[in-house]
Amino acid sequence: MESSIAGKVVVITGASSGIGEAVALLLAGRGAKVVLGARGLERLQALAARIKAAGGEVAYAPTDVKRRDEVANLVGLALERFGKLDVLINNAGIGPISLLDELRVEDWEEMIDVNIKGVLYGIAAALPVFRRQGFGHFINTVSTAGLKIVPMQAVYAGTKNAVRTISEGLRQEAGDKLRVTIISPGFVRTNFADSMTNLAVQAQIRATSEQLAISPDAIARAMVFAIEQPADVDVGEIVIRPTAQG
Repeated sequence: MESSIAGKVVVITGASSGIGEAVALLLAGRGAKVVLGARGLERLQALAARIKAAGGEVAYAPTDVKRRDEVANLVGLALERFGKLDVLINNAGIGPISLLDELRVEDWEEMIDVNIKGVLYGIAAALPVFRRQGFGHFINTVSTAGLKIVPMQAVYAGTKNAVRTISEGLRQEAGDKLRVTIISPGFVRTNFADSMTNLAVQAQIRATSEQLAISPDAIARAMVFAIEQPADVDVGEIVIRPTAQG
């Protein structure tokens, strides 16, 4: 039987590594047409080359989700190249966590700009397209950090819970044609710690990840599961974490 993924056009932000890279490869392997956005051009080009070499269809554009015009251009690229947009995966995110007492206000602002405003820019770009088409699916990457609040993660968890709230509001407003899914990963083997400006915290997170983190492929499979459901089935949230994570 033909895969229900085949032929779908999927835009992915934060696509050059980690979860974004994993879901791009999995979707392309299942016959989707993927449109990749991330800040690093060289990594995007390398990933696109891998997908093309395997027979997949791909387009890409350097995209900083802090810039609304770049997110809009990424969605526009999908329409220009493939004529429609089935899924937008708002995956770009950062987590320079720290104690509030450290007053790393610039880090707080960066998380708000990327984790919240970046998702809103994605919604602003894709929602009118989905309305015109009469179909579409948002997948927003959140975090288990929003489910269990711990020291050093107040602002990060706050941004992720903001996306959770926005996503639920979007789902309720979406009507019976659009779907909205949030994915909440736990510790995943990615370069997530690179965004942390506190080097001691960065080392701690890296050590914990080395002990128990799961492959980004696990998160990619969860996203694909949500996408491949029939049009009248809306998977609201998937929480996926290492078995060993508390």
